[in-house]
Amino acid sequence: MSELLEIVPFSRQHILRLEKRGRFPRRIRLGENRVAWLRSEVEQWIEARVEERDER
Repeated sequence: MSELLEIVPFSRQHILRLEKRGRFPRRIRLGENRVAWLRSEVEQWIEARVEERDER
């Protein structure tokens, strides 16, 4: 999560809320107490936000 927070300037809680609503890439469970997000999916999500901005 710490690497994710360096890329996406949101709080942990906000990221988890977005994910729960289907508005952020889903995490991958790596183990019982470990999760991760695919960098490529997070980067695509960011690019989609840029495209939304540019359409306005």
